Amino acid sequence: MNGPGADSVLLQARGVTKRFPGVVANDDITLEVHRARVHCLLGENGAGKSTLADLFYGVHEPDEGVIELRGEPIHMVSPRDAIAAGIGMVRQHFELVTPMSVLENVVIGTRGEAKVDLRAARDRLGELCDLYGVEVDLDTPVGDLAVGQQQWVEILKALYLGCEVLILDEPTAVLTPEGIERLFATLRRMASEGLTIVLITHKLHEVMEISDDVTVLRRGRVVRTSLTSEVTMADLTRMMVGRDVDLAIDVAETSRGDLVLDVSGLDVATESGRGSLKQVSLQVHEREILGIAGVSGNGQDALFDVLVGMSSADAGRILVDAKDVAELSPADRLEIGIASVPADRIHQGLMMDFRISENLILGRQRSGRYRRRGWLNQASIAQFADESVTDFEIAAPSPSHVTRVLSGGNLQKIVMARELAGQPRLLVVHQPTRGLDIGATEYVRRRLVEERDRGAAILLISEDLDELLNLSSRIAVMFDGRIVGEVDRRDATIDRIGMWMAGVSGVPGEALA
Repeated sequence: MNGPGADSVLLQARGVTKRFPGVVANDDITLEVHRARVHCLLGENGAGKSTLADLFYGVHEPDEGVIELRGEPIHMVSPRDAIAAGIGMVRQHFELVTPMSVLENVVIGTRGEAKVDLRAARDRLGELCDLYGVEVDLDTPVGDLAVGQQQWVEILKALYLGCEVLILDEPTAVLTPEGIERLFATLRRMASEGLTIVLITHKLHEVMEISDDVTVLRRGRVVRTSLTSEVTMADLTRMMVGRDVDLAIDVAETSRGDLVLDVSGLDVATESGRGSLKQVSLQVHEREILGIAGVSGNGQDALFDVLVGMSSADAGRILVDAKDVAELSPADRLEIGIASVPADRIHQGLMMDFRISENLILGRQRSGRYRRRGWLNQASIAQFADESVTDFEIAAPSPSHVTRVLSGGNLQKIVMARELAGQPRLLVVHQPTRGLDIGATEYVRRRLVEERDRGAAILLISEDLDELLNLSSRIAVMFDGRIVGEVDRRDATIDRIGMWMAGVSGVPGEALA
């Protein structure tokens, strides 16, 4: 790699190994992070990215090797040590006290000071907000902020504490396209002014857009560190998975068929008011995928739950093939051809201590196919399990193994195999590729397109705009519990969808009702 010289190295791992019971998370990692640059850590799930970041932030200690800062070994036993040394980190799950104000959250735990000068802290935070164009009211309770603004609070906290290295773990997951663009512009400005940034992401286009350097990890080891300008997305994919992968699935145009799902005037109230549904109406036909876009927390969870029977609507109508299903249980909906893939496959989709074969018939265990004279028909279950493992390429020693030992991609394949077995009329899927590696993502997307081509009506809820733009026939956008816009895929643009996701109509200065 031809790039900045050795004298610009700020943070370094030398032969770092970290083991957990049954797994080597980081295996002899050697890596250099240079001053005033954006360095991306890229890899599939389980590649060791987050573990390495936690080692840099003092969450874990290396079992072997050494971490160096400014050319000197540094021993950290907690994040407090990392913060004192000038290393800050913003995690995917924010560590904020929601009833407290932005100012109070930032100054909490300020290096053990007995008394904090709030006036001086306010002035310093005001300077940081002005410097980086952050618009946030310092006196607003954090719980009242949108999730994107909460992320900025975490970033402000790290900057206020004087970090030289800022580690960001999947920071774009909670942002609109406009928010991502703004974040990246700010990160570039921070780097130009001397801040060193380590960015963890699984999105290849983000690596190409924002980073100066990229390190690819696979199975806990460094595959290669490169200047981003010297590699392509295809290069990075091959390094990550060891083969060519195309996430842009070839989706042929189809003529949609009969109306399958007809939702009108759907209301669902929640205790906090957040994530509720307000007069939601939508339709999905045979041989089409309706994509639902939106920043997390704008009603997508409630929409999924009410469609599959996990919760009830306060008002409105849900028709499937012209039949009112609002009062049907999840089991009854399954019987009439409504299948579902939940966002949380571990807690909602599977029983982790069950065998793979048992999870493959979960919800259908009373079906005549799997019962004989009141008892489970083990021969039939075993046959179906063998067929599913082969057809869905589930990597497991045998269907009798406990589900818990499998990777996220294989867990999702079990859910897909079970739900698609009955050739459903309506398939409701929620974040089907979230947390999956590239290979599993490619597989799941191809199966969804195959189901559409078979004739299924598919409602696809996803926060991955690339996924929605690739797979959907139409895209509807949710904001504050409402459908605020809908567009045919051929007419969809990132800018148009992004404005709707942010609650902007597209007319300058006009907010969505």
